[in-house]
Amino acid sequence: MKSPSPFDLFSESVTRGLARFSSRRSVLGAVGATAVAQSVPALPVARAAEKPLTEFELKSQAKDPTRCDYWRHCAIDGVICGCCGGGIHSCPPGSQPSPVSWIGTCRNPDDGKSYVIAYRDCCGRTTCSAPDECECNTADRELPIYRPQSSNDIIWCFGTASQRYHCSTAALIGSAD
Repeated sequence: MKSPSPFDLFSESVTRGLARFSSRRSVLGAVGATAVAQSVPALPVARAAEKPLTEFELKSQAKDPTRCDYWRHCAIDGVICGCCGGGIHSCPPGSQPSPVSWIGTCRNPDDGKSYVIAYRDCCGRTTCSAPDECECNTADRELPIYRPQSSNDIIWCFGTASQRYHCSTAALIGSAD
């Protein structure tokens, strides 16, 4: 009988050493994990692409909240309450905020970040007779009506003493980034 080669002796000692400290399942698991880990970079990955700026975002400003091109008004539809004796996030005297709101995501041109804005109708008085530049209908990135919480085409005065629309506010809720 022929004596084993040095390669055979080495292979046998490695195999016996491996068998002493592991099971077949753990070896197969390690081989499988290594095979999967090496194939991961080859899998297709959808990367989030930077969205191009919309026309509203290109022209928006952050100085005058009583104009329709103010950055928070990217999804507002109605009269700005700041033109009617209220503020960017407060109703004028004699009106009350609706208990529900619609939302939009607007980009602040000063810091380049996006923020969630809650638009709330102020109700209880006749529509504010403000100058034309205070009557806005911006629907930047507006979603279809099957997402009513994001629609600016609804009068949101449900649940108030009077369902009469007066004006709309634009309160900053938080960062969307």
